[in-house]
Amino acid sequence: MFCNPIKTFICLLLCGMLSHAHAQEISLAGPWRFQTDKEDKGISEAWFLKELPGTVRLPGSMTENGLGDDVTLHTKWTGSIYDSSFFFRASLARYREEGQLKIPFWLTPLKHYTGVAWYQKSITIPANWQGKNRQLFLERAHTQTTVWIDNTIIGKGNSLVAPHQFNIPPHISAGKHVLTVRIDNRLDQMNVGPDSHSVTDHTQGNWNGLTGKLALQATPALHMADIQVYPDLAAQQARVVITTVNNNSAAIQGRIVLQAASKNTARKHTTAQVTVDVTAKPNDTTFTEAILPMGNSFLPWDEFSPALYTLSVSLNAATGEQKQEVRFGMREVKVTGQSILVNGNKIYLRGDVNNCEFPLTGYAPMDVAAWRKLFAVAKSHGLNHMRFHSWCPPEAAFAAADEAGFYLQPEGPSWPNHGTSLGDNRFIDQYLYEETARILKAYGNHPSFCMFAAGNEPAGRNQVKYLQQFVTHWRKQDNRRVYAAAAVGMSWPLYSDADYMIKSGPRGLNWQTIAPETVSDYQEKIKTFTIPYVTHEMGQWCVFPDFSEIKKYTGITRARNFELFQSELQAHDMGDRAKDFLMASGKLQALCYKQEIEKSLRTPNGAGFQLLGLQDFPGQGTALIGVINAFWQEKGYLTAKEWSRFCNVTVPLTRIAKFTYSNNETFVTPVEICHYGPQDLTNAVVSWRITDEGNAVLQKGTLPATTIRKGGNTFVDSIRFSTADIKKAARLKLTVSVNNTAAENDWHFWVYPEVAPVTGNVHYTDTIDAKTMAVLEQGGTVFLHAAGKVVKGKEIVQHFTPVFWNTSWFKMRPPHTLGITLDPAHPAFKYFPTAYHSDLQWWEIVNQAQVMHLEDFPKGFRPLVQPIDTWFMNRKLALIMEANVGKGKMIISSADLTSMPDKRLAARQLLYSLQQYMASAAFKPAGTVDLAVVKDLFVSPSKERWENFTKQNPDELKPQQITK
Repeated sequence: MFCNPIKTFICLLLCGMLSHAHAQEISLAGPWRFQTDKEDKGISEAWFLKELPGTVRLPGSMTENGLGDDVTLHTKWTGSIYDSSFFFRASLARYREEGQLKIPFWLTPLKHYTGVAWYQKSITIPANWQGKNRQLFLERAHTQTTVWIDNTIIGKGNSLVAPHQFNIPPHISAGKHVLTVRIDNRLDQMNVGPDSHSVTDHTQGNWNGLTGKLALQATPALHMADIQVYPDLAAQQARVVITTVNNNSAAIQGRIVLQAASKNTARKHTTAQVTVDVTAKPNDTTFTEAILPMGNSFLPWDEFSPALYTLSVSLNAATGEQKQEVRFGMREVKVTGQSILVNGNKIYLRGDVNNCEFPLTGYAPMDVAAWRKLFAVAKSHGLNHMRFHSWCPPEAAFAAADEAGFYLQPEGPSWPNHGTSLGDNRFIDQYLYEETARILKAYGNHPSFCMFAAGNEPAGRNQVKYLQQFVTHWRKQDNRRVYAAAAVGMSWPLYSDADYMIKSGPRGLNWQTIAPETVSDYQEKIKTFTIPYVTHEMGQWCVFPDFSEIKKYTGITRARNFELFQSELQAHDMGDRAKDFLMASGKLQALCYKQEIEKSLRTPNGAGFQLLGLQDFPGQGTALIGVINAFWQEKGYLTAKEWSRFCNVTVPLTRIAKFTYSNNETFVTPVEICHYGPQDLTNAVVSWRITDEGNAVLQKGTLPATTIRKGGNTFVDSIRFSTADIKKAARLKLTVSVNNTAAENDWHFWVYPEVAPVTGNVHYTDTIDAKTMAVLEQGGTVFLHAAGKVVKGKEIVQHFTPVFWNTSWFKMRPPHTLGITLDPAHPAFKYFPTAYHSDLQWWEIVNQAQVMHLEDFPKGFRPLVQPIDTWFMNRKLALIMEANVGKGKMIISSADLTSMPDKRLAARQLLYSLQQYMASAAFKPAGTVDLAVVKDLFVSPSKERWENFTKQNPDELKPQQITK
């Protein structure tokens, strides 16, 4: 099924990445000559012998240099499109016109190119490099490279994860030469899957170019080609494996000296020197092992104390001296039962999925500073882990994560699906082994590199056998980390022999059928498994687009998708509502993330979660699932400080059975503390308080002091609060904190007293009949309870939770809305405490309620309560609205406000507030609507409807196809 992976691994060690600190080096950054080769004739025409006519600056991509093809309606993208309605919907025709093209699926690059391109530079090889090992180093190429010096081909490269390196043959003399690099970014011969984040236009883009360090390098003829450090905490030592290569035709004696010193800690620690002799045979490779005693005072690395060591290694021989420095950490990752342990301590992964979303460049940053900023934002949100979905970041990311104490899970550069599969003797089978060897070799010393998975959601009849063999092989090769087979959804098979599993079972909120609470957890989903269970792609709660973000796209992409959505919102008479929709849907998104993360934290024996995501995903139909944007910036409705209250090392949790109460009930909740800190919290005191909207304290207290153990949850005690003194409808807040720590969390709940009947001359009806029309004609007031009666908008499905991922990728799978927005200061809500957005008291009112599609209503009409439609349709919707109709006035509700008033307290209270409003002098609807238009809501279906023009479906909509 694949070539010998052990031989592949050894070969890669020999031609692997150097430590460059002490090598002689000539940078190749700057202007290069350039030419595209669309017809792929450059090899046959020997372009390496001619001077290329164009210019380009490297490091960089063609797109960064303004090179490539213009984007058109017929551009051949690298990525799946499951919703082709853009190409056929008449209402979107103007966005398909030349010069006005706005593609909704992902960000639009300024230029696009898939094919062969040639890069060329005049170089000078120094005379004093003669007799040395000379190399060309290209840190990241995209993708397949062929390299010539003058007319000599010196090698080919094909890696999406590691540097492309080429030995310069001895016969190439010192002096001036022409270096030519041919780069081919087509997937024809190397199909890793068009949606793989290593190549897809959904995220970074299938760019063509060279990034990172580009250099000529020289080392002595006897040189160190690789150094790998294997910490052994129990033995208080590190095993160091040094690969030396002798390019000389004679045997050479050498001496290696090693010493490690702490790098970034207040307490300094330096080891004794260790010396080993090496005998290198002519033109041979030697593997030398050395044991480096660390002593009993070594500094371990973890998320709390990311202590790093610099291992200095020198090789002295007659051919010269070479020095290298390698960064490592004294860290071990193991699994025990359902737990992942770092240095023997149980950890909980609070992770984010990184999809290579870098819209300014289209590729990952190659500098440590940029990654430091990214991990700082992630840590400010309480995260400690990052999964790199079907791609592997560069060296800089690992270096920054080492410093930050962040646990990384890179992956093979493949989503082997949508055109390829695993275990079926395709290109990807062997390539994945080769790329994994390169990843482990290039980045294996980094302590942040704690976990590894083959890739994302594979297809293939033989995927299970393939992945089981894959994990077993690499665990044996390198046990410095733990291995999962692949990150998958619930429709995928189970893979035995993995150290841990990444699967989507313990996620989601069951609010479609069950009222919100904080009692339940995901224990039923994980209890039958005997290895650590990490939740796959948790979250995916959507928010409305932030159109102020458009101006931020000043690099190689433009947010034409956002421009289309904004233009459509304006065309639907709601351009002025964009900020309202963003903020209101953002608050609901944040609420869902809070509830889901807390449910995960409440789950006994869970190993953690990987969010999709903290940041937006710009592709796959535009998945606006982040509380921060693709630039890793906040959107204005939730701060990192607010998020980290419910996602952190230590988090207070509750077990609240419900969120709405009458004032003859007692609010009761157990309190527990989820704690994965570096040590136990002894004699910890938990404080609590209940406050009203004015922040007045209604009751407070402390719970008995206890020891909060690290590595799990500790039950503390229960809180009890009588609601008897609440005489009017109120939103209250419970805040729980752990004294002398930063740990604090809060929850809102609502109390509703009994309400007296409201008197007034209002006609209540559920249909527009003769009596209703007569009341309106006489200038009367009508309350139309239209729940279950709506026809225009019946196809639009509303849940309390927002759109999942986006309605384009999942072909308008429900729900279709993003919560509600309203004006809380409107007199209609005087007796119904509410914010401007969905909150938990709205669940019984909004969930499964019909919406009214106001496509024929007058321009400027605004409902009292407006559901926010998916940005792919931008229909004006209503849940509750008021209007002048004929000579009379109406309130119309498609939400059920009347059934089971003793159990549905919020619905009862909202109806009461609306009744009080209708009976008051404040009842003065701003909008006027013809009765015929109102009646049509219950007669005629929507004229504007989404249509499915594509037969293909994403995997989640065809689970039976995954193993085929």
